[in-house]
Amino acid sequence: MSRSFAPRRSASAGRSNRPRSTSSPRPSRPATTAQTALDAALDASLALDPPALGSFADLGLPAPLIEALRRGGIERPFAIQTRALPDALAGRDVLGRAATGSGKTLAFGLPILTRLAAGPSGADGRDGAARRPKAPRALVLVPSRELALQVTANLAPLAEVLGLRVATVVGGQAYGRQIDALTRGVDVVVATPGRLIDLIERKSCRLDSVEITTLDEADYMADLGFLPVVKQLLDMTPAHSQRLLFSATLDRGVAGLVETYLTDPAVHAVAAAQATISSMSHRVFVVRGDHKSKIAAEVAARPARTLFFVRTKHGADRLAKQLTVSGVDAAALHGNLTQGARQRVMADFTDGRTRVLVATDVAARGVHVDDVDLVVHYDPPADHKDYLHRSGRTARAGSAGTVVAFVQAAEMSTMRRLHRDANVEALVESVSPGHDAVLTMGASGAPIVVRPRAASHTGASGSRPGAGRRGQSRQGRQGRQGRSAGSAGFAAGTGSSGRSRHH
Repeated sequence: MSRSFAPRRSASAGRSNRPRSTSSPRPSRPATTAQTALDAALDASLALDPPALGSFADLGLPAPLIEALRRGGIERPFAIQTRALPDALAGRDVLGRAATGSGKTLAFGLPILTRLAAGPSGADGRDGAARRPKAPRALVLVPSRELALQVTANLAPLAEVLGLRVATVVGGQAYGRQIDALTRGVDVVVATPGRLIDLIERKSCRLDSVEITTLDEADYMADLGFLPVVKQLLDMTPAHSQRLLFSATLDRGVAGLVETYLTDPAVHAVAAAQATISSMSHRVFVVRGDHKSKIAAEVAARPARTLFFVRTKHGADRLAKQLTVSGVDAAALHGNLTQGARQRVMADFTDGRTRVLVATDVAARGVHVDDVDLVVHYDPPADHKDYLHRSGRTARAGSAGTVVAFVQAAEMSTMRRLHRDANVEALVESVSPGHDAVLTMGASGAPIVVRPRAASHTGASGSRPGAGRRGQSRQGRQGRQGRSAGSAGFAAGTGSSGRSRHH
C-alpha cells in the first residue's frame, strides 16, 4: 500500500494522461506548505504495517533479472524494495525514504532495467533497436563520483543480463571515453550534474528520449549548490516521463522538486533517519583547538577502521598528512583528487589496506563500507541531517558503532542543538592528549600506542600504502571476502546474513 503526496490524478491513470505540460514544469506551492504535506505523507507511510517480504517474482520482475540477483546472493527484496517496486514497475512516480544501506539502489534500479528491457527492443532488449546515439533512455543523477561508480557497479551486471548498457558520466575522468560511450549508444546514464551539463553543452548527449529519471540522495541533490543544475536537467527530460526520488532523508528542498516535477507520487518511507541511531553510541570530546590533531592521532591509532569528517578539502589533506606523520596510515577523500586517486583511496579503505579515511561531506556520499565502527566528526556538521548522514557510515548491516564529535567549548551549544534535533543522547567529556577516554577508544579497550614516523607516505596523495601494514592484513582479508579487488559489483559490500549490501 502506498501513500500519495498532493494527488493530482487517479492512481490508475496511464502515463499518457498526465496533466503536465511538455513545455514547462508546473508552479510549486510555497516550500513550507509543500514540506508540511510531504512530512504528513511520510508519517502516514511509516504508520503502515511493515511489508511482508515476499519474493522478486511476486513483485513482477523478469525471470532473467531474478536469476541474476540470485547468482549475486540476493534472494529476497528488502523492505523499501517490496514497498516501492510495485508502484515504480507500474509507471508511477515514486518518492522513497529509507536508511543508508537499506536497498535503495535496487529499489530504483530494478524498475529502470525492467522498463527498458520491455521497451521497443523486445522482451530482453538484446537487439538494441531502441538504443540511439547520444540519447539515453534512463537517467540516474547522484551528487558524487563515488556514488555514481557504486550505482553503476550495482546496475551494470544486471543490465548486461538484459542486453542493456550502463554508462557513468562524472568529473575527474577523460571526456573522450564518456563521449565515445554516449556516441555508441547507452540505455542508462548514471551521472553527476556538472559533467552531464558539460556533455550536453558539447552536443554529446541529449535527454529528450529519457523515459525514467531517478534522483539518488535526493535531499542532497536538492540542496542549494545542486538545485539549479538539477532543475535544468529535469527540464530537459520529457514532462510525461517517470520520475523517482530516493534518499535517507527528504528535506532541504525535496518537497519543491516533488511539487514541480512529480505527478501524484507514491510515497514510501521504511525507516526514519533516526532509526539507526539505537545501534550507535554517541560521544562528545570537548577539546582545545591546539589539541585536536594530537587527539585525532591517538584516536586514529586504534586497530579498527575509522572515518573522519572534515569541512574542507584543504582540511582533509592537512589532517591526513598530520595523521600519517604521527604513524597512522591515513588517506584523504575529496573533490580535488583525480578520479583514479579517489578510486585507489576507496579501494584501499574498503579492503583494509588503509585503516583511516579523512573525507569531506560530498565525497563521502559514496562511502558505503560496513565494518567502519568509528565515525569522528572532526569538524562539526552543518546541521542535524548531516550529523545523521555522517554517523550513518557506522552501525551498518546490523553492526554496532561509535560516533565521536570533536567540539571546542564555544561550539557546545550548537552541538547540543544538533543532538536534540537528531534525537541523540551523547556522553560529553572534556579531554586532552593522553586522556583515558581517548586512549581506550580501541575496539578491545586496550591502550593505544602512537609511534611517529617520517612522512614518506602522505594519505592525501591517494597513493597506495606500502610497508608497515602486516598487522592489518588479517582484517584486510576479512574485509575482502565476497569482494573483487577494487570493484564492489552489485553483489558485494553490505547487507545482512548472506545478502548483498550495496543495493
